[in-house]
Amino acid sequence: MRDSATQRHAFFQGRLVPLEDAKVGVMTHALNYGTGIFEGIRGYWNEQREDIYIFRLRDHFVRFLKNTAILCIDVPFTADELVEITTDLVRMHEYRQDVYVRPLAYKSSEQIGVSFQGVADDLSIVAVPYGNYIEIERPLTVCVSSWRRSDDNAIPGRAKVSGNYVNTALIKNEALVNGYDEGIVLNNQGFVVEGSAENIFLVRDGVLVTPSVADGILEGITRDSIIKLALDELGISTVERAVARTELYYADEIFFTGTGAQLAPVGKVDQRLIGKGEVGPISARLQQLYFDVVKGRNPKYLDWLTPVYAAAPAQRTKVQAS
Repeated sequence: MRDSATQRHAFFQGRLVPLEDAKVGVMTHALNYGTGIFEGIRGYWNEQREDIYIFRLRDHFVRFLKNTAILCIDVPFTADELVEITTDLVRMHEYRQDVYVRPLAYKSSEQIGVSFQGVADDLSIVAVPYGNYIEIERPLTVCVSSWRRSDDNAIPGRAKVSGNYVNTALIKNEALVNGYDEGIVLNNQGFVVEGSAENIFLVRDGVLVTPSVADGILEGITRDSIIKLALDELGISTVERAVARTELYYADEIFFTGTGAQLAPVGKVDQRLIGKGEVGPISARLQQLYFDVVKGRNPKYLDWLTPVYAAAPAQRTKVQAS
């Protein structure tokens, strides 16, 4: 086996294995029926402290475990144990750059039939170097998608169900092939939900407006962070309510939030300028504030960060490496 710093590993079937050995068969239930729950988690390299800070790691795993219950998937680890497994995994690669962590809990039996009954569960976690998912330094050009977000009573958007991301892929692909950076999706009632894979905020008269959880959104951890930072640091309140499509065209500013998107400003919707079509002042302030927080430059929010290379806890989760 090559040195762990040069060969990528995954946590797979209860142990650390070389990434190329973390494979599932073509009859795997999750592959055929989309029966998996995943998370997207970022870690940010701090050059001054020579450490990676993983942003709200435990909060992500708390949400992850709540979501697995929706698909009747049993994960035999607590949120705290998953935090330890993840920091061990990232540490062993000796990354000195930003990383992305992807946990996936899934129905692992190789069988035909859509029912969950009698179907085994498994868990994988991978960590890879990762940059920007979409542009964040310039305003995006976006469109309102012709697709609709799947209903909560069909495939709930608040759960990161792998099968539901066919809906996301259709939205994103439609935007890209038509020359846009991203799409905004409506629900079946015609109200704004989010981007293809991002929460959305409007700025109207100095206040943030964002769709409510009742509109079928993902209950985003970055979304929650921005709401708190806007109020505590800038004194800007957030209204969570149904948002009509035409409000997009009335907005002073629009931006997306999410683990992948981070905070991405929008300059144009359906060929209509938002404000002056530039990065708005509130979007810019929040973006700078957000990156100061996630990179460990704001000491007030260090409790949101899990360091990777700092002294390890006395008690470690027992994880076998092959």
